Amino acid sequence: MSSDTPTKITILGAGPIGLEAALYARFLGYEVTVFEQGEIANNVAEWGHVKMFSPFAMNASPLGLAAVAAQDTQYSAPSADDLLTANEFRERYLLPLGESDLLSDHVQSQTRVLSLGRQGFLKDEAVGQPVRSAAPFRLLMVGPNGGESYHHADVVIDCSGTWNQPRRLGPSGIPAIGERSMASDIEYRIPDFRHEESVYGNRHTLLVGSGYSAATTLVGLSELPAQHPETRVTWVTRGGASRPLTTIPEDPLSERSKLTETANRLAQDANFVRHLPGSSVKALQKTADGRWQIEVEGLHDQILECDRVVANIGFKPNMEILSELQLHQCYASEGPMKLAAMLLASSATDCLQQPKTQAETLMTTEVNFFLLGSKSYGRNAQFLLASGLTQIRELFTVIAGRDELNLYDAIQPSS
Repeated sequence: MSSDTPTKITILGAGPIGLEAALYARFLGYEVTVFEQGEIANNVAEWGHVKMFSPFAMNASPLGLAAVAAQDTQYSAPSADDLLTANEFRERYLLPLGESDLLSDHVQSQTRVLSLGRQGFLKDEAVGQPVRSAAPFRLLMVGPNGGESYHHADVVIDCSGTWNQPRRLGPSGIPAIGERSMASDIEYRIPDFRHEESVYGNRHTLLVGSGYSAATTLVGLSELPAQHPETRVTWVTRGGASRPLTTIPEDPLSERSKLTETANRLAQDANFVRHLPGSSVKALQKTADGRWQIEVEGLHDQILECDRVVANIGFKPNMEILSELQLHQCYASEGPMKLAAMLLASSATDCLQQPKTQAETLMTTEVNFFLLGSKSYGRNAQFLLASGLTQIRELFTVIAGRDELNLYDAIQPSS
């Protein structure tokens, strides 16, 4: 598919990948509108206290740096090796990028896309026929004042991510008994212990999950006993290993390596952590005094009580708004089939070793509709911002019909 300018491109989400995709399209002269249900990089702000373990150079594009520098001659970018918090990344790069001349008038914040389809066609009509792919997309949205309206586009790129769709605690990925009614009292993200010290200090926290988010939460909790000596954790992980996180030999990301080793060491610290490997949360409820009563099943069947529940169990894509499109999704990851097949075929366990995205893998069964960013990986948690930048570069070789197109090599930031 080749879309010569002035094709109308609509992008869902003004996060890191949405902004970078919009910038790339603007440099090529396309008419671009970005719809963001909150503010620019809103989701990044929600984990702003977390330190990123990938260096700044992996998370920003030459094109983005050039756009910001052109807007502000006094702009001082972070160093390539800087390990920023998410807030620093947002404030020092994403917000200036969104406010640059190329993007500032093209981002509509506080605007939520409710649904989209093909103008003149239902989901089950004109399957695989050129007449369907020639029709524009019609999007239903609700604006800041609550009013609904339609918007039309020739190309739609969904970069809305997975942040607002946490996975569930129970066995087999379904909700634990009682979880649905108590979800608002469960923390599915990484707490900011600097501001929630009184919430977790001298309390017993149930931590569920065995990825880097759970490890970050555990390390944060481990800093509380110095001032709150009664702080303790029960850590439930599905895997049966006593060391929950897999160590990557000669890990090039030093902060990730440090986090892995610290979390694995804490799992053995019986004075602070009670680790229950090979287990899941079957049921939970609140007792009369406001504490949690948790039923655990697996290798450590038991009933326990705690004060707080943190479920760092990952996220999944929300595909509801895309239900009227003809999309072939992976039955395992829920990502677009071609990309999902490539990722599933890889034996790599390190996100840095994932196969590089090729333009062909970004094509979906709904012509001119694309998924980029973490949502394109579905339930696969190995997405990196650097992977998203590669996706953008590859995607526009398809949209522009120019196999060798690479603005990241062609445009360098000003010194």
